[in-house]
This record gives sequence, structure tokens and C-alpha cells, in this order.
Amino acid sequence: MVLKQKSKIIVILGPTASGKTDLSIEIAKKFNGEVISADSRQVYRGMDIGTGKITKQEMQGIKHYLLDVASPKRKFTIAQFQKKAHKAIKAILKKNKLPIVCGGSAFYIQSIVDNIMIPKVKPDWKLRKQLQKQTAEELFKKLKALDPKRARNIDKHNKRRLIRAIEINKKTKQPIPKLKQQYPYNTLIIGIKKDKQGLKKNIQERLKKRLKQGMIEEVKKLHKSGVSYKRLEELGLEYKNISLYLQNKISKQDMIQNLQREIEQFSKRQMTWFKKDKRITWIKNKKTASELIKKFLGEIR
Repeated sequence: MVLKQKSKIIVILGPTASGKTDLSIEIAKKFNGEVISADSRQVYRGMDIGTGKITKQEMQGIKHYLLDVASPKRKFTIAQFQKKAHKAIKAILKKNKLPIVCGGSAFYIQSIVDNIMIPKVKPDWKLRKQLQKQTAEELFKKLKALDPKRARNIDKHNKRRLIRAIEINKKTKQPIPKLKQQYPYNTLIIGIKKDKQGLKKNIQERLKKRLKQGMIEEVKKLHKSGVSYKRLEELGLEYKNISLYLQNKISKQDMIQNLQREIEQFSKRQMTWFKKDKRITWIKNKKTASELIKKFLGEIR
């Protein structure tokens, strides 16, 4: 019996403001690829400047998937993402092109690469309302007691994910299932490494640029279109802080300072998660990435 070879895919990841988007475009042009965005907020329509969503011009003709597929008024689940991402990979492979998964949402990437079994548990709004009153620290302690393994692999500052993990455990009365044993793809995972000071500077410059581009106006527009301030705050970082500013809860200066600090903290948490995955090959330049991909794909694909 001849075993069927697994399809090859590339993953480009790294902390926020590390240059993933630029690298993914270069790789896609060089290796006849198409890009699947693995970003938990770029799936939402109208959230462009705050999420750093790639523009049509920046795409340079490269087809992108999983952008603008959901309304920001409703939560887009990891299960929905996983289903759409696998569908996109199949579509790209059918065209004999290279699927390139690009993003910084670690759990989204893991859901594709490791084909995580996500339990189909319907939302329990009553439970969520109760849990929402607790701090992230309290929720993390609760999850740790219920499911220590899941607690080890979760962003302990992300209330939404903590609540969902507790909800799944309460409903199924058991820990979240382990990963499937058979991974669907032969994957090369490339991580972009940046020094702390360089990353801090990139975050600062990018924040200034986005404010000039009209990030505050974008949040105003989202609210005007029916996205509540509560929902905008749930969407985190830029959307949370600008919403607080628009409600006169914080000053503009505090909003900018909070954002700089929180984005830096977020990038640290991303790196903490990524460092756990020993399959990632960390690079410092585009040339190294190209060499790794050439070797991975072989002379002829």
C-alpha cells in the first residue's frame, strides 16, 4: 500500500509589528502561493486600521483568505475559523499553489496545523454573564482547578478565551480533548525574531501611523453602525481603549499610553506562547526564510 503524501503548507508567525505581512507577500510571489490570514480580529468587516489589515494595494495581486468574513456584532468562533481555513487550504492546493498561513493568533494557527478537536458546545449566556463579572486572574484560577492542561496552554489575560474554556468544561464535564494524533499537513513553521527594542519602536511608530490614518474615526463608524461599546471593548486593544476614550472614561493621552503599554504586553504574551512550540524555526531576515522554504519544498513541487 502506497501512503499518500501530506500536502505542504507554510506558516509565517511572530509577535505583532514584526513584519509578517510583508514576508508573506514576498514568499507568495516567489513560490506561487496564496495567503490565509490567521488573525482573530481581521476576520471582522470594518475593522481595518485597528487590526492592521492588509490593503488591496499591499496584496500586490496575491489572493487572501479569511479577511472580512464576519460581522463585528457577533463573535466569530475558533471552530468557524478552523472550518473555513481548511476549506481555503483545499482551494489553494487544488490550484496547485502553495498555502501560506500568516498571523499572530497562536490558537488559530494551532487549530489548523494540529487540527485541534474543538468541542461543539453551544453558548451558555447565563454562565457567561456570571463569569464576565470575574477578573481574568479569578477566571484563570477557576480554569486551572477544572482543567490544568488547558490552563497551561491558554492566554491567562484573555477573558473571552478563559470563559469559553470554562464553559466547555462545565458543559462536557471533562477536560478539553487532546489534539488529534494525525496532523493533516506537512508544515514548515517560520517565526520572525525581533529584538525587544526594535519591536517596541515598531509598535510605537505603527500606533502613530494608525491614529493618523483615522483609527478613532473607524471606531466611531463601527459604533454608529450598531456595534455596542461593550462589544468594542471585548474586541480588545485599540477598540477597547478608543471606546473608553469616546465614552469620556479616559483622556486621549491616557488612551495612547495605555495602547502602547498593552500592545507591548500582548506581543510578550504572543512570544511566550510561540516559544513553547519547538517546531518553529526563528529567522532574522527574508533570505533565510526563502532558503528554508526552497529546502522544504524541494527543487520540484
